Amino acid sequence: MIRRFYHKKLYDLITPGKVFVLYGPRQVGKTTLINHFCDEFDGTIFRSTGEDLQLQEILANSSVQQLKLFFEDYDLIFIDEAQMIPNAGQALKIIVDQIPDLSVVVTGSSSFKLSSAIGEPLVGRQRIKKLYPISLLELKSELGWFDVKGRLDEFMIYGMYPELFNMTSRTERIDYLHQIKDGYLFKDLLMLENLRNSNKVRDLLKLIAFQIGNEVSHQELGKQLGMSKNTVARYLDLLEKAFVLINVRGFSRNLRKEVVKTSRYYFYDNGIRNALINNFNDLNTRNDVGQLWENFMFIERMKMREYKQIHAETYFWRTYDQKEIDLVEQREGNLFGYEFKHRQNKSISAPADWQKAYPDAEFKVISRDNIEEFVLN
Repeated sequence: MIRRFYHKKLYDLITPGKVFVLYGPRQVGKTTLINHFCDEFDGTIFRSTGEDLQLQEILANSSVQQLKLFFEDYDLIFIDEAQMIPNAGQALKIIVDQIPDLSVVVTGSSSFKLSSAIGEPLVGRQRIKKLYPISLLELKSELGWFDVKGRLDEFMIYGMYPELFNMTSRTERIDYLHQIKDGYLFKDLLMLENLRNSNKVRDLLKLIAFQIGNEVSHQELGKQLGMSKNTVARYLDLLEKAFVLINVRGFSRNLRKEVVKTSRYYFYDNGIRNALINNFNDLNTRNDVGQLWENFMFIERMKMREYKQIHAETYFWRTYDQKEIDLVEQREGNLFGYEFKHRQNKSISAPADWQKAYPDAEFKVISRDNIEEFVLN
């Protein structure tokens, strides 16, 4: 088992009087992480899931006195997939206010639905963290950087879901990723939209999978799928909230020819992207290695920033005459531009328009040869 970044930090994050909220995609180890904490916890624990109908009824209809009666003898409450409980926030607020020695932990795989269920009542009473598929940062601590870097091809193809690290055969990994794609990927979206099947959403994601690193037109996607652009936009928004996709907007401060009104999308995991297009071939036989590298580096950077609490606004940069930078971070008042190249065979400088418009900005090319600072520090 790979030890997660938050493993020891949970002792500071989970405290009486607060609700600890752990968001993240399905199957990335949220339940396992909290269960390990519970196994080491010295106290009485109530564990349940948002799918428990009795718990749903208790949290929806109970009075202050009843909630105290149900939970005052516990030291810790853990509710997994809490987005399944409508309007749970008010009950959780009462619990943490009325039982001050009690700690509460909830997990969720839909940021929209869980926020709707617990959001406003818990303002000032919650700590929120995100858990992602395994990160290179976590692997370094467990395996050592030499071994980690030697497996980059594997990670680019199969992704970083925790369960994959217990598997050795190619067939087993591919079967698992298809199970994730078919059984879990759309579950929250289908519940949110009451869709009878996910074919349209799957087709939409396939189109996005082929456009990593390119701007996406809602109108063009709608034409290909037989949907309105507004429906496409709504599905993409929900896929973001269900931790399937990340939306990145264009950056601009002062150039008229900078592109700002379009979006690029990245997948939370390369393995899911490859499952959607059913391509797990070796890198030396593929024509999308650049896209795989860009998606992989973008996500690993996002994981590192989240875990190390590096706050940044993220964008891409492009002009109408096709000059571009893959990732722009705006943090602490400074700009940092990053270009992703799987193999860097020659020196690459920042585009002249970028240098002229933002002379104080930093610029780096991120290749296999120099990822350490980018994904670890």
